[in-house]
Amino acid sequence: MQITVTGHQVEVTEPLRQYASDKLGRIQKHFDHMTTTNIVLHVQKTRHIAEATIHAKGTQLHADAEGADMYAALDALADKLDRQVLKHKEKLTSHHRPEGAARKLNGQ
Repeated sequence: MQITVTGHQVEVTEPLRQYASDKLGRIQKHFDHMTTTNIVLHVQKTRHIAEATIHAKGTQLHADAEGADMYAALDALADKLDRQVLKHKEKLTSHHRPEGAARKLNGQ
């Protein structure tokens, strides 16, 4: 998965870039059909905002989060995206029982 970290009116330092890559890289453990992730970091006075868009097979997931500092915003963003990825993965899973399971329940 390719992760791009950019800053809007904020300089993205190497430790911040590494932290963002590590936090959002753990999401790939749940769902490996992700191709690219774009992360944009904003600072507006005292508000630190992180937003990301994940391009995955069949969908795009977007989330944004706000925190006291940029690291807290990235933590909240990773949690939101983690929930979205798990929900999307659940939607892709077929919940229909196989035909043989119905026969076993009926005693045939």
